Amino acid sequence: MVYETGNPTVDDALERVLAGERLDRTDGLALMAQPVEPLAEAGATVRDHFGDGTVDACSIVNAKAGNCAEDCGFCAQSVHFDTGIDTYDFLGPEKILEAAKRAERDGAQRFGIVVAEKGVSREHRPEEWAEVLESIRLVRDECDLEIDASLGILTEREAAILAEEGINHYNHNIETSPRYFPEIVDTHSFEDRVETLEIAKDAGMDLCAGVILGMGETPTDRVEAAIALQEIGISSLPVNVLNPVEGTPLAERDVEITTEEIVRTVAVYKLLHPESRVRLTGGREVNLAPEEQHLPLEAGADGLLTGDYLTTEGQSPGEDLEIVERAGLEPNREVNEFDPEAVKARHDGSTDSTRSEGANDSSPSAGAEPSDD
Repeated sequence: MVYETGNPTVDDALERVLAGERLDRTDGLALMAQPVEPLAEAGATVRDHFGDGTVDACSIVNAKAGNCAEDCGFCAQSVHFDTGIDTYDFLGPEKILEAAKRAERDGAQRFGIVVAEKGVSREHRPEEWAEVLESIRLVRDECDLEIDASLGILTEREAAILAEEGINHYNHNIETSPRYFPEIVDTHSFEDRVETLEIAKDAGMDLCAGVILGMGETPTDRVEAAIALQEIGISSLPVNVLNPVEGTPLAERDVEITTEEIVRTVAVYKLLHPESRVRLTGGREVNLAPEEQHLPLEAGADGLLTGDYLTTEGQSPGEDLEIVERAGLEPNREVNEFDPEAVKARHDGSTDSTRSEGANDSSPSAGAEPSDD
């Protein structure tokens, strides 16, 4: 018997998804116009049907901060904007390993090495490229974590090397729809991002690619972005919500996004991407009240970026575990068999005194920036 929400449009789409059919743009637009309650029920049903009942936590390190030549309008690390953030060169393998061990201790299943620049170039910056590879090897050999990377554009040879070294997911967000992308970025194109994703996929890496909500895009743009990600073929879809950083162009725009919009979009994304992890990432703590943060999980989300982001602080991993429990779900422990109660006890009522420069937690785009650039 097919689960029914009582909404004919949602129920028809849900029945087809559960039967293995892939929804298209027309379906997405119709769903985006439906009330949030039946959509949330449908999103949760799809997650329960295709997933394992767990919420997967990833964590990132901002391995090189600031001075990026690109002009992404949401990004505090662009050299085009005066945002006052701390800048530093590549942290080095030992500090990245330190951040990875912290993420492992705090329950992450995957750890992303993020460099916010157009691309870590094997040809033009060979010393930095060598440090990236050494960092990957250290984390791979000394931690029970899947290793992800977000290093900007890639050549085919660079992608092949990263895959050989054990990178699991390559993160490169598309940010928004093809139509709206030029409103956010001038220095590269939507097609440039898609090309890098295709290169990474052809090399054998899984893809983590998602969006930033609340940049002034329309509901149609949100659907168009999800359809573009269908065509690319992803396994993790990070959903960032803009947390504007002073000094960036998007901080000057008077744009608001409601809890209902966030939950609705998460549910629709789960229906459009039933077998991918829909992951809540940057900006959720700012755009959702503490008592609301479990709602996207109840609408089908099954992943979190836990800990700090690229240039802004997040919640503690203990708080994130409590949100997972509030949603009636379990943390994923397939790769890292951590003790959730120990994590909560360690973070209860205190900040993590072991944080160090650049030690964030997942794949790029935080706060005003999202989780991966």
